[in-house]
Amino acid sequence: MSQDKTGFAEFFEASWDTCLRAVAASTGNMTLAEDQTAEAFARAWASWDKVSRHPAPRAWVVRAALNAGASWWQRRSNETALPSHDIEAADSQGIGLDAAVLTALRRLPVRQREVIVLRVFLDLDISTTARQLGMAPGTVRAHQSRAMTALRNALTNGTTMEIRR
Repeated sequence: MSQDKTGFAEFFEASWDTCLRAVAASTGNMTLAEDQTAEAFARAWASWDKVSRHPAPRAWVVRAALNAGASWWQRRSNETALPSHDIEAADSQGIGLDAAVLTALRRLPVRQREVIVLRVFLDLDISTTARQLGMAPGTVRAHQSRAMTALRNALTNGTTMEIRR
């Protein structure tokens, strides 16, 4: 195995769990998250020269996984769903999150959820998160603030979250 591919193997070993958990928290479905994360790591392998130089390779993988999920949902929206083939609700134990936290995360608007996943699960700074999501740092701060307020309210009051966009 070449030095490049050895570096990827080490990155994969060190990053798989963190990336999977971040994607699972965002999608709310462990099976789907595993598929998307595997696809993203396959893309990272194919583009390892580029990804290894990326300032936040884990964020690259998570973003690729979420993009793969968006493509999947677009394809799925054109299909007729059969009740027996619908995706099951997430298994919060498999994701490693409390069911209430997962439910609250799933109720956030997509951009707020993405900000939380990158900032909290991957521990990225605001500027890196902004670059990954293609938004201004101030927008990241605003989304994070709104998301944290909504999560705090949902988890402490047990009430329905007010969704602010």
